[in-house]
Amino acid sequence: MALTNNDILKKLRVALQLRDDDIIEILKLVDFNISKSELGSLFRKDDHPNYMACKDQILRNFLNGLVIYKRGPREKKIEEPSDED
Repeated sequence: MALTNNDILKKLRVALQLRDDDIIEILKLVDFNISKSELGSLFRKDDHPNYMACKDQILRNFLNGLVIYKRGPREKKIEEPSDED
């Protein structure tokens, strides 16, 4: 059985010891808003009535936000003027 996006999100949450508030903050770093109840629905068992499948967009935004959360924002490259005249 393959891992679902929900499984990946759960495993990352445990491995990185993230709380719901941390995950919401990580998603806000990439301008993706999710409520605490929606987030809780992602962590329920798939046979629960309030279960919600984690779409690719949510996992992608979480992973992009996690990079910013762990490394900091990307620095802007400064273009050097060329010496060709």
